[in-house]
Amino acid sequence: MSLSLEDALARVPQWAKKELKTSFLAGGITNKNYRVDVEGESYVLRLAGAKTELLGINRNAEYAAHRAAASIGVAPEILHFIEPEGYIVARFIQGRPIPPDEMRRPQALGRVAEVIRRVHALPSIPATFSPFRIVEEYERVAREHGVNTFPDNYPWLRERMTEVEAAFLKEPFTRGLCHNDFLNENFLDDGAIRILDWEYAGMGDIFFDLANFSVNHGLSDDDDRLLLEAYFGEVTPRRFARQKLMKMMSDFREAMWGVVQQGLSALDFDFREYADKHFQRMTQNFKDPRYTEWLKEL
Repeated sequence: MSLSLEDALARVPQWAKKELKTSFLAGGITNKNYRVDVEGESYVLRLAGAKTELLGINRNAEYAAHRAAASIGVAPEILHFIEPEGYIVARFIQGRPIPPDEMRRPQALGRVAEVIRRVHALPSIPATFSPFRIVEEYERVAREHGVNTFPDNYPWLRERMTEVEAAFLKEPFTRGLCHNDFLNENFLDDGAIRILDWEYAGMGDIFFDLANFSVNHGLSDDDDRLLLEAYFGEVTPRRFARQKLMKMMSDFREAMWGVVQQGLSALDFDFREYADKHFQRMTQNFKDPRYTEWLKEL
C-alpha cells in the first residue's frame, strides 16, 4: 500500500516534532521524489511508484545496494528506510549534473570507470540481474496487461537476443554488484562522483553496467575503448565485443521497460515513444556488419 507524503514524513522517527519544509523534485518517471529540509539539513524522500515490483524492483535489495554504495561514499548517506513500503530517505547531495558531452571526455571516463569498479567490488546482495531474463519477464507482464505495441520486428529482435546470450554463455562472466541504470540523471559531481537511484541493482555481469553507461551517454567506439582501458587496464577484442553486444541488450531492456510501463504507469509520460527510440537504435546496432564478428569473438 502506498503512503501519502504526510504519512511517509510521519514514519521517519528522526523527524518527530520537527518543522519540515518539503518541495517536489521533478524528473522521475517511476517514483515521486521530495526534498525535505529540516534544521539546516536536506534530504530526499522517495515515494515508490505503483506496481514497481512488476518492473523487477525489490525495495529491500535496493536498500542493501544503496547502503553498500553509501559505505564507500558513492551513494548518498541513508537516514531511514521506511518499511514495509520500502521508501528510502537519503541525504540531499549538493552536487552538479554532469552533461553527457562532459562525461565523454577522457578524464571523466577515467573517473567514472574507477567509481564503477569500486561498486563492482562491493559485497554481494541478495538479488540478481540478467538483461535476458528481464526482457522475457517484461514481455510477459506487458502482454498480461494488454500492451500490444511491440514493433513488427520483435520476433527478429528476440532471435538476436538468443544469439547474444548463447555467445555470452561460452565463458562465465565476471559477477559484481551492478547498478544497472546508469542514466545521465543518476550522476552528480560534488567534488566526487555520486550515483543515485539503486532500485534496479543486483548481482550480474559487470559489462552490463559498462555498456549501460556507454549507451546512455552516447559513447563512440573510441570512447568505449577509453572506458574499457580505464576500467581493465587494457582493451582486448573480446572485451570490446562484449561491450558492443551488451549495449544492444541495454537498449533491449530499456525498450521493454518502456513497453511494460505502458500497461502499468499512471504518470504523464510518453512511454511508447521512449520504447520505440530504444527499439530503433537497437535494431540499427544489430544490423552493424561487425555483429557476427563480435559474436564469434566471445
